Amino acid sequence: MKPIISTILVCVFALAMKAQTVTSPNGKLTAKIIENKLVIDYRNQKVLELANVPYSTLNFVKKVKDDYQMLEGKRLHCTNQANEYQASIGPDAKIVMRLYNDGIVFRYEYTNLQNSKVPTEQTAYVIPEGTKRWMQQWSDGYEGFFPLSTTANVKTLGGFGGATEQKDINTHWGYPLLMEPAEGVFALITEANIERRQSASSLFNKGEVFSVKQDQNDLLLTGDWHTPWRVVIIGTLADIVQSTLVTDVSEPCKLTQIAWIKPGVVSWIYWAYNHGSNDYNIIKKYVDMAVMLHLPYVLIDAEWDEMDKIASNEGKTIEDAVAYANSKGIKPLIWYNSSVGWVNGAPGPKYRLNKPEDREKEFAWCEKIGVAGVKIDFFSGDNQLNMDYCQDLLESAARHHLLVNFHGAPIPRGWQRTYPNLLSTEGVYGAEWYNNVPHFTKKAASHNATLPFTRNVIGPMDYTPCAFSDSQHPHITSKAHELALTVLFESGLQHLADRPESFLSQPQEVQTFLGKLPTAWDETRYVSGYPGESVVLARRSGNTWYVAGINGSDNANTLATNLRFIGKGKAQLFADDASGQWQISSISKLPAQVNCQPRGGFVLVVNK
Repeated sequence: MKPIISTILVCVFALAMKAQTVTSPNGKLTAKIIENKLVIDYRNQKVLELANVPYSTLNFVKKVKDDYQMLEGKRLHCTNQANEYQASIGPDAKIVMRLYNDGIVFRYEYTNLQNSKVPTEQTAYVIPEGTKRWMQQWSDGYEGFFPLSTTANVKTLGGFGGATEQKDINTHWGYPLLMEPAEGVFALITEANIERRQSASSLFNKGEVFSVKQDQNDLLLTGDWHTPWRVVIIGTLADIVQSTLVTDVSEPCKLTQIAWIKPGVVSWIYWAYNHGSNDYNIIKKYVDMAVMLHLPYVLIDAEWDEMDKIASNEGKTIEDAVAYANSKGIKPLIWYNSSVGWVNGAPGPKYRLNKPEDREKEFAWCEKIGVAGVKIDFFSGDNQLNMDYCQDLLESAARHHLLVNFHGAPIPRGWQRTYPNLLSTEGVYGAEWYNNVPHFTKKAASHNATLPFTRNVIGPMDYTPCAFSDSQHPHITSKAHELALTVLFESGLQHLADRPESFLSQPQEVQTFLGKLPTAWDETRYVSGYPGESVVLARRSGNTWYVAGINGSDNANTLATNLRFIGKGKAQLFADDASGQWQISSISKLPAQVNCQPRGGFVLVVNK
């Protein structure tokens, strides 16, 4: 009998090893290794599966506590906890995994590399057909939609602005990817903490298997090296929206002085005048608007280097425009072409930032003449050269006290914590597309109601919201919908899209609202909504709560607004009626719901 007993014990031991369970500190998340698969559960419901994991056990290492301050974002004081585990995946390689209270992160670490190519990664997420998901087709600028689907068999969108459906099936997806594996349970897949010598990654699928593939990295590595963190935020929609997991696992602030970094609202020329930044008189109009609305910043966009060539400017240059803004107490930001993406046929100034010596000279000149920040545009994707270049730009800009907005750039992956002078990043299909294509008009409302659950979860988003008039193509979202976007969409630099005469013709209450609008928040709360249908969020700045909601549908809708966590307080309500006109009122009791017009919205400003 002894041999049989021994065999049974070995089998039981093997099964126990396969079913090893690791947990988050609050116990809501668990992960089990079963037959070379990592199965992740939330409250005993299966959320996600990783296929072909190269380890059979995970050893507990330590408890992790994150507690840090941000200068902008959905929450200024961020805290989180995790249990950290490790497993060997080779002689000089291991996986480090953390189960946080709101998600799971892991990365691969290597030692003793000797002039080696970047190791091939094996991460593969399994997303079964039939699972609801909101996925963005990859592009180097991450400017796409997140349509609801239950399949990966989606035809590729081509043409300018993704307007044309192609015959082939798309297999390349950008972060973040949101899925609902069980009713009311969500998982958002992304990555965080891109460091030097690393490229970013994206997802390629074959059927139900979505593999992580790092972008081009031609370096030969010696010594120690690791991948960025692979991140999956898990829980309810409130957990997804309120999570700071991307910055939790990113490198702490590398800047020694940060008092000069001030988030704020910006008047912005391009949406109404896409060649207007070479016109000194148009720039003056936007500076004067910033003065009247009490905005701190004005952005002088592309082609400012051609200002002296415009006869009506009478010899005025960018230095004159910057001086005019500063004389009015408005801090100017100016635009640059990164000169690594779209160069030929693109606007300038070009080739001023690529070489270290040129970059230092240019940023020193900006600092000298009184420029407060730079918008840098037209990058070329997720490759290692781009990632290092972005960090070079951030560090050089910080030395000269310049704020940074990356445009035409990959999504944020945690640099907003490491380099807090990075106050915004585009990486979104935003309002400037009204300049380009007609099909955004009908898609905008639903798209806007999706972004708080997808793109904006992972970091600041330069959507450039709030247009009451039309650009080249009209918008059919209501005025209150547009105003709500300034609260719903988090960005350390919030660029207002519309033209001066439109803003200054709005009711005084709206103008006052824009002049007091915060762009950094002490707290963010999910209130209600569902991706693509509607969303209501509450954000607190000091003792004032801003509650904003939008209707993403073409039908009237009632949005739930359970605001018991705010308590009592007097509020100002911005809404719209059936004719599209403003309804602005003072209320003494916070509503339990708000009726919204088709593609409408509302904002509540609650003073405690």
